[in-house]
Amino acid sequence: MALIVSAVAPVYNEEGACVQVAQEIAQAFTEAFGADGFEIVMVDDCSTDATLARLQAAKADLPQLRVLHHARNAGKSRAMRTGVFAARADLIVTLDGDGQNPAVDAARLVQKLSVALPEVGMVAGQRRNRQDTASKKWASRTANAIRKSLLKDGSDDTGCGLKALRREVFLRLPYFDQMHRYLPTLVAHQGFSTLFEPVDDRPRATGQSKYTNLGRLAVALTDLPGVLWLNSRQRNCGPVSEI
Repeated sequence: MALIVSAVAPVYNEEGACVQVAQEIAQAFTEAFGADGFEIVMVDDCSTDATLARLQAAKADLPQLRVLHHARNAGKSRAMRTGVFAARADLIVTLDGDGQNPAVDAARLVQKLSVALPEVGMVAGQRRNRQDTASKKWASRTANAIRKSLLKDGSDDTGCGLKALRREVFLRLPYFDQMHRYLPTLVAHQGFSTLFEPVDDRPRATGQSKYTNLGRLAVALTDLPGVLWLNSRQRNCGPVSEI
């Protein structure tokens, strides 16, 4: 059976959740795509806990699991990019490594993208009933409102880790730190559209968030001027055909 999808999950200091995330992906994706229809690419971003060791041990029971390791911590966007570049399938779905993203939702996004028109480059999750603190939700809502009003990207929740993409589209995107927060805009730069789907969100069971609330807001908005500049320099040629 041909490989249908690569599930890419960046992880950093998620020793309590990473193996469970991989197991859940394997179960949900086996049901959706068959045991040979998917691979799991976990990218360890130079964790300082037992994350890497636990993922290495999990490979014995999960034949679809591949584990990549950064020699230096480089952040979520770089880990995501590493995973997509290593992926072998034409369709990619990203998940956070903390267990808050249900794998069944990831499979559903992939299925929606697989039957979408070719001009659809991504299907992005939008979290409903977010399981975060009030202050964290406030920081996220504020950043999303500012970004959406300026970029007009149609997204209410770019912070959601669940995104299904065509690999060829992702490989065209310009890379910068925190680019994962601007994927709908970057996908539009390449002439593709994004569909949005509601997904569930679960409370974090282990570990801790990598940002403070103010830090999350600052990081989310730091690159906004640059992305606005990219928008101003966009020239879309429309569909390309060979005559």
